[in-house]
Amino acid sequence: MTLQDTKNLKKQITPFEKSTAKESVWQIINTVVPFIILWYLAYLSLSVSYWLALVPAVLAAGFLTRIFIIFHDCTHHSFFKNRRVNRITGTFMGVLTLFPFDKWGHEHSVHHATSGNLDKRGTGDIWTLTVDEYIAAPLKLRLAYRFYRNPVVMFVLGPIYVFLLKNRFNRKGARKKERMNTYLTNVLIVALIGLLCWAVGWQSFLLIEGSIFMISGAAGIWLFYVQHTFEDSYFEEDKEWEYVKAAVEGSSFYKLPKVLQWLTGNIGFHHVHHLSPRVPNYKLEEAHNNTKPLQNVPTITLATSFQSLRFRLWDEKAKNFISFKDIKSVAKKRISVQAKPEL
Repeated sequence: MTLQDTKNLKKQITPFEKSTAKESVWQIINTVVPFIILWYLAYLSLSVSYWLALVPAVLAAGFLTRIFIIFHDCTHHSFFKNRRVNRITGTFMGVLTLFPFDKWGHEHSVHHATSGNLDKRGTGDIWTLTVDEYIAAPLKLRLAYRFYRNPVVMFVLGPIYVFLLKNRFNRKGARKKERMNTYLTNVLIVALIGLLCWAVGWQSFLLIEGSIFMISGAAGIWLFYVQHTFEDSYFEEDKEWEYVKAAVEGSSFYKLPKVLQWLTGNIGFHHVHHLSPRVPNYKLEEAHNNTKPLQNVPTITLATSFQSLRFRLWDEKAKNFISFKDIKSVAKKRISVQAKPEL
């Protein structure tokens, strides 16, 4: 992709970077209201059985994922034109999703600025080692990496650690405004939990909210994982790294069924979002459909996306992901190549 192609692509996406208050407000209404109704229906269903309550709880988890997308857009200040309105809305959406607005906004901005950059990994991304790093790593680090990359750890224990523990504490070096926002979010979360426990009982609260939390949490981490972990993704050292290439080649187009696309706030058009975080979620599909270069990006479907579970290490020489099972053969090939005498 030439410099001119990059400029043209950014220019083509510009018209879609404008949010509209009417669409944003309507999205809040058609997302938060159904979530509250489904939560209450789950509570009422508990008097019959937990398994019956699980039906509205699963649906509520879908709407909570959509609430997170609203929160996510607010951190990019793309949901409303006014930054203060984004901040207020995002903070309250963060209470529902257990995410502090400023803390996560900072980490996510770093993710956008460094996604696919091998020299700037570690903030707001999935822990990824290259083949050479894994081979050279001590046994303790390799075992820790394998533990981290285990699906149960990543999608079951991961939400518990990130949402309930990590999000409750400020990062090192956070400014006062960010720290105060985290404290405010924590206080509001405790107040909301206390109110719900008083209203429905702590047992009912844990059964309902626990189920919704685990389902939506696993779905959220899955979306983040699969949108950057596909076979021919994009990773380069800093000197070779390019923002636009990282966006359109290192972020997938996750083509989901329409219902799931709606519940996930069009975040499947992740290549568009990474190219321009200023495009609100309800304009991502339109931007994709009206920008031809964006239609020729890595595309995965719901069925093919599960292949990404075997992608564990980035092969910096072959420029693709490989599994742990492939590491021995790859290592042997490299040793064989290195052992050949030069002619």
